[in-house]
Amino acid sequence: MIEAVVGMRVNEDRLSPWWLRAVLVVMVIGFSTLLAVTVLAYRNAPPVPAQVVGPDGAVLYTGDDIRAGQAVFLKYGLMDNGSIWGHGAYLGPDFGAEALHRMGTATEQHLAQQQYQQPWASLDPMQQAAVQGQTAVMLKTNRYDPASDRLSLTAPEAKAFEQEAAYWTGYFQEPTRNAGLKRGLISDPQELHQFSAFVSWAAWVSVANRPGHAYSYTNNFPFDPAVGNVAPSGALLWSALSLVMLLGGIAAVLLAFGKFDYLGWITRGHRATPQVIPGQSSPGQRALAKFFVVVALLYLAQTLIGGAVAHFRADPGTFYGFELERIFPSNVLRVWHLQTAIFWIATSYVAAALYLARSLRRDEPSWLPMAIHLLFAAFAVVIVGSLLGEWAGISQLLGRWWFWLGNQGWEYLELGRIWQYLLVVGLLGWFALLWYLARPRDVVQVEARPLARVFLFAALSIPVFYLPALFFGAETNYTVVDTWRFWIIHLWVEGFFEFFATTVVAVVFYQLGLTRLTTAMRVIYLDAILYFLGGLIGTGHHWYFSGQTQFNMALSALFSALEVVPLTLLTLDAWDFVRTTQGGRDDQGGVLRIPHKWTFYFLMAVGFWNFVGAGVFGFLINLPIVSYYEVGTQLTPNHGHAAMLGVFGMLALALLVFVIRQTTAEAQWPAVEKYVKVGFWGVNIGLAMMLVMSLFPSGVLQVWDVMSNGYWHARGYDYVNAPRSRLIEWLRMPGDLVMIVFGAVPMAMAAIKGWWLSRYPLQP
Repeated sequence: MIEAVVGMRVNEDRLSPWWLRAVLVVMVIGFSTLLAVTVLAYRNAPPVPAQVVGPDGAVLYTGDDIRAGQAVFLKYGLMDNGSIWGHGAYLGPDFGAEALHRMGTATEQHLAQQQYQQPWASLDPMQQAAVQGQTAVMLKTNRYDPASDRLSLTAPEAKAFEQEAAYWTGYFQEPTRNAGLKRGLISDPQELHQFSAFVSWAAWVSVANRPGHAYSYTNNFPFDPAVGNVAPSGALLWSALSLVMLLGGIAAVLLAFGKFDYLGWITRGHRATPQVIPGQSSPGQRALAKFFVVVALLYLAQTLIGGAVAHFRADPGTFYGFELERIFPSNVLRVWHLQTAIFWIATSYVAAALYLARSLRRDEPSWLPMAIHLLFAAFAVVIVGSLLGEWAGISQLLGRWWFWLGNQGWEYLELGRIWQYLLVVGLLGWFALLWYLARPRDVVQVEARPLARVFLFAALSIPVFYLPALFFGAETNYTVVDTWRFWIIHLWVEGFFEFFATTVVAVVFYQLGLTRLTTAMRVIYLDAILYFLGGLIGTGHHWYFSGQTQFNMALSALFSALEVVPLTLLTLDAWDFVRTTQGGRDDQGGVLRIPHKWTFYFLMAVGFWNFVGAGVFGFLINLPIVSYYEVGTQLTPNHGHAAMLGVFGMLALALLVFVIRQTTAEAQWPAVEKYVKVGFWGVNIGLAMMLVMSLFPSGVLQVWDVMSNGYWHARGYDYVNAPRSRLIEWLRMPGDLVMIVFGAVPMAMAAIKGWWLSRYPLQP
């Protein structure tokens, strides 16, 4: 069976048909399961009651209030300040956890007065334990009646809700307590009432037992023993079984690598015959150089914005004496930090794909440079327009158009809906151009046509699998939105972008003459099998505590463990990458100098950070029992920075270096290379310093506080602004400065210099 799937080595130049069959089987099974879980999300989503009433039957708030409150949460960019059920930003609190803890405190005080005629704090430990037990039972009891679509609250729960609006009024008033929001962000009484309804509903969903089960709709998240929220037994069981799955997967793949010695990127004993020569790019390819100026400038902007966002955690009261939140509050800057990251990485992939597609053809259409100029203009409109719209939307300058032209509010998908439509149109236009350039019938070498087909299929998946971003609105059930949202964040980014990136690297290696076609195709298929085997169903590890059942937890825990398997295999290719930078052999057997040393250095960085950021740090937080305490703490951005910048960002920079090297003449390259060299070390050392000195220790200590004092406390003002927490936040500055000064700035200078030289190539 292994030989059928891996491919028998009967003929080195022939690829077994079982490779493609295995990919199709994995994708059919994976998507069928993922779609089933998505359908169940609609069925099992926590109910939004038509009415929420107090013990006297008076209506406290309605389902319309809850939905409108969710829209308020999005309209003011609060998902880029705090979070709901752990998903969102890390500057402010988890709004649902805060409301839940106050609900628990109100219930404890009510019971203490009722039974002992004393305040809670005056009770002895035995009395406090008894009251806490009764509090847990009271809050865990689900009083929602599906028949009448009505939720009945107890007296202390109703009293807690009545105090919510006043609490959040104070929160939005003071930037030092809310980590840099605009002073008085929400002041309208109706919007405060609606927002309070939304977070109170989120708190109820977090604690009330799901009908027929002994845990809440969110699997008892967040951790708060005072209200009876402790880790469900399934979180521990499925974590243990996922480790078994991981070890079995690694053993099976290592067995295959040991038996079949031709797996891997670099073809051993192969004499390199480059098909692309630096300095010999066509006019259309040189027209792509300006895309990488945008890539580098957006990366520089992202690092500067990221430093400002980090400052709001270290010192939320002032930005070196200037009230930055008046013009650029922290939620706007965090939106820009995320969106600029997506834009500069995607732009690099898009431009590099067009460069490679053109190099597969014999000739170049005369209209290609103009088409590339138009595509560049379209991307510029979407990038600039959406960023300005997000600022205007959060600043409440767009009125009712905030969702369409401004900021939708959903983390990572903040750009307004109209900009999303334009982005999809732009990506489809990009694919049409790519298809024309890389149509298999027009590819020069007949043997490369299968590679062109896979390349185009991977490219088509980029616009197609962005479409789920259009499947929900501002008032769609939060669980349903989170399901589709991670179709984008995980499946689009970590699945199909990963698959597309693999095909891009395969085309690069093939055109540099470093690998045979069969080797390139085999690696693409192998990566597709391994990534999709765990990655499709494993998408659900983001849904452990967002309103789905433990059926999703079981499936996603087991399969997401397999996502680590291909990352561990990156080490098997590491030495081949090192040797490649030292040169290969040409057709006459002589030493061949590979002119893309720094491209390979960045690719080696991709492998390193893939293993560390996505593998080690990712697996650390993916286990259900760890995620239960960790989600939304600093260990999440620790993984996010190491994986997003370390993997996708390093690959984007590798493609930047590859293209500007190709469009720069040999004699002119040293003027660019000096900046690339500094930039490579600056980016990698800066990222390592950021993780080691700040994000990782901060995350570990925060998780410890979650386990010691509850999730609400570790995400609250007192912990985040404690002296030790502030010190660790300030320790992020050295890494940020290294990345900006020695990483982003030199890469921007290299891109600008390369673009300028591409406009005036040396004549042979």
